Amino acid sequence: MARHKASYDSVLIEDLDFDASAKIVTKTTKTRRKFKTFDIKDLKWTPKQRKLIDLCTGEDSKILFIKGPAGTSKTIISVYSALKMVNEAYVNDIVYVRSAVESSDAKIGHLPGDAEQKLHFYNLPFHDKLSELLDSTNMQSLQKHDIISAYPINFCRGMSWKNKCIIMDEAQNSTFKEIVTLVTRLGNGCKCLVLADPEQTDLTNGKVGGFGKVYKAFDNKESRNQGIHTFEFTDDDIKRSELVKFVVKKLKNIK
Repeated sequence: MARHKASYDSVLIEDLDFDASAKIVTKTTKTRRKFKTFDIKDLKWTPKQRKLIDLCTGEDSKILFIKGPAGTSKTIISVYSALKMVNEAYVNDIVYVRSAVESSDAKIGHLPGDAEQKLHFYNLPFHDKLSELLDSTNMQSLQKHDIISAYPINFCRGMSWKNKCIIMDEAQNSTFKEIVTLVTRLGNGCKCLVLADPEQTDLTNGKVGGFGKVYKAFDNKESRNQGIHTFEFTDDDIKRSELVKFVVKKLKNIK
């Protein structure tokens, strides 16, 4: 389905029905809401980071498998790209997904509160990146209109998505089955960004991450022709700090 750019000042993309030739034929009876565009902070991206943003937001790309070490800005680039696509009305909303795996050798035990409160800690990276790119007013507005949401991959089974940007973070902690579950939820108008740092897996008890196998399977021209791309950052692309770059390179020598 060809994507049609629509204005949030009038109607959401999902309020429109498309025929086989991608022409708008009718408007549904869904409740319409006005939604103004919002300001996104444009950070000082490197040429390689800008290349990834262009790939993420390109109309011909559907799924991106992105890998790289800590500090290469994988998550914030993905969130920035997703916000840009919402702003330009190429997708309706953003869904942040990750496996509910603790990043520690020791279990933190029972978390208090309801389901939303328990999951809050897993979704902090997403909210941190949103707060870096948006002011509080715009962030609250996106939440109010259900433009941004976050939940574990475990909740995705049976879902069918349309006109959404899906960000799967920390995919090195996802099994092959979980990644398959994610990418087979994608319907028309969706964009999916799968991010991983293969050096920082937290899977235990014999579980094996599936990202490497999936990345390799789609790292070819045939997949690119279908809109499925791979992208790799290296240690030299670490921008968080020179300290992190030094630490990451040093730690590789003792593994």
